[in-house]
Amino acid sequence: MPALLPGAFPGARGYLDSATLGLPAPATLEALARTTADWAAGRLDARAFDDDVRRSREAFARLAGVPGSRVAAAGQVSSFVGLVAASLPAGARVVVPEGEFTSVLFPFLARGDLDVRLAPLERLADAVGAGTALVAFSAVQSADGAVADRAAITAAARAAGARLLLDVTQAAGWMAIDAASADYVVCGTYKWLLSPRGTAFLTGDEEALAALPALHAGWYAGDDPWASIYGAPLRLAPDARRLDLSPAWFAWVGTAPALELIEELGVTAIGAHDVGLAARLRSAAGVPENGSAIVSLPLDDAASERLHAAGVRFSVRDGRARISFHLYNDEDDLDRVLAALGLG
Repeated sequence: MPALLPGAFPGARGYLDSATLGLPAPATLEALARTTADWAAGRLDARAFDDDVRRSREAFARLAGVPGSRVAAAGQVSSFVGLVAASLPAGARVVVPEGEFTSVLFPFLARGDLDVRLAPLERLADAVGAGTALVAFSAVQSADGAVADRAAITAAARAAGARLLLDVTQAAGWMAIDAASADYVVCGTYKWLLSPRGTAFLTGDEEALAALPALHAGWYAGDDPWASIYGAPLRLAPDARRLDLSPAWFAWVGTAPALELIEELGVTAIGAHDVGLAARLRSAAGVPENGSAIVSLPLDDAASERLHAAGVRFSVRDGRARISFHLYNDEDDLDRVLAALGLG
């Protein structure tokens, strides 16, 4: 199974750590190089970065299947989860998986007055019932790549009259986002979406988005940002842009072409490629198939040393090797892992 863009990612050989940080799209590097040169030459126009944010927002909206008016842009997922947490009344019950990535969990715990309940991911739907106000979870778990049963969890939330917050950071780029299935969808782009760290999105149901407080409102949340940089009255954008944070310009320069590349290749094709490679590793290692692009394997010091010696870049989570396959990986990358672990 060859890489989807052979030769386009020079650093891809043995790189199996997209769950930590995706490699940059070629067009991302080109855009950043141009912008850095313009910065050094004193040619930058601050207003021109608005087009990078617009392109990024619209590309993500297309990937999520929603209008751009329902997409807010910021730098980190936790800032958006914090808005959802702030919108809940004191005492509201929030159900979250055990071991969930803390950007999805800590904002609710930090409130101090919410009833946060944890349950195993495989039994999360069973933990949702009368009195649940919100269910928050990742479509794909960061620690081990476990894929949540979104249909069952969604059905349980709807039956209980609870809202649903879905983090697709470890899924977007190889799995359909399906924003219509949740009230809130959050996503960081620096992993499977091949973007610089520092860009993130929030989308979801229009009514649910309208219920969020614009606690972080600044000039970029204005209806016309460049006419909102001084003075009263409050004049926020009428759509999800009222939740925007002022953009880290260079990060958005790199995000727009990366998302457009994902669109061009197609999430379905990327997913089939990524999961196909991962499935071969799971089969060789005797690990049950779960449809994920991430494989979690037992790891001891000797195995770790062999993987490193083979030139495999991976991460360690909960004492296990987390190996993740993406569009720039191929059979050679898989064979390196199989040989190093004696699974060939």
